[in-house]
Amino acid sequence: MSTPSATFAVWVSAWLNGSAAADDVLDALRHWAELHDVVAVDESTADNLDVPLRGRAGGPIAGLLAAVRRAECTGGRMVLPVPGDVRGLGGRSEFAGVALHAGEAVVLHGAPLGLVPEPIADGVLRWTVFDIGDAPATEHVPLGEAEHELTGAMRVAAGVLTELGVAKHRAGVREEITARVAHRTAATWPEGTPPRALRVLQRANEVSAILELAAEDAPGNALSSSSARRRAEALRPLTDAVRIARLAAVDEAVRVFSEHADSR
Repeated sequence: MSTPSATFAVWVSAWLNGSAAADDVLDALRHWAELHDVVAVDESTADNLDVPLRGRAGGPIAGLLAAVRRAECTGGRMVLPVPGDVRGLGGRSEFAGVALHAGEAVVLHGAPLGLVPEPIADGVLRWTVFDIGDAPATEHVPLGEAEHELTGAMRVAAGVLTELGVAKHRAGVREEITARVAHRTAATWPEGTPPRALRVLQRANEVSAILELAAEDAPGNALSSSSARRRAEALRPLTDAVRIARLAAVDEAVRVFSEHADSR
């Protein structure tokens, strides 16, 4: 699905490069929570950015945008770490550990800052800011390559759904997939977001909805440990294809907004 980190990375990149207003960024983030607050992980970062220290009441998300502007950031990159693949987070650090636990993060371009969003209460999303030093190395995956892999994953996912008996044991499975996809595509994107990136994000949402259902136990159909393991192994390559496609789509959108600014 789209994530708070994807929304932040794309919308902030559009805003910093003159393709969106700050209010547009705030409106887009409200898709994820009615209230966002911001804390810094240590005193130095809190003082430099003028945001509250972790452990105190969080500051407003508008304050984070102001801090990002003052730090002369030029955009953001989404990271979706999973156990065994933490590329884009650098070496061992508190930032890497918190991001892995949350399953997502944003690394800002032009400043040594990393952001991790985590829900802390119903309707409240907290952004923790880290000074991460040198920008972590990242591996660029061309959008065309990611889309090709995802297209193959879509075909395989439908077959896995049938093979695992999800469609057989779960009534209304098509309607459930449609509902899940609709919820995930409700997030808005800036005008000028490349259509191909949007298409890949949509396909990723569709495959992800299928995979979620395939990973769940059908009601009254408990799996043995060996069956659960086989199911997880069958789904893992498809889940990886979805994750890589989302990263590539967000990277492409950020690149387009950055190039738009350079061409003005």
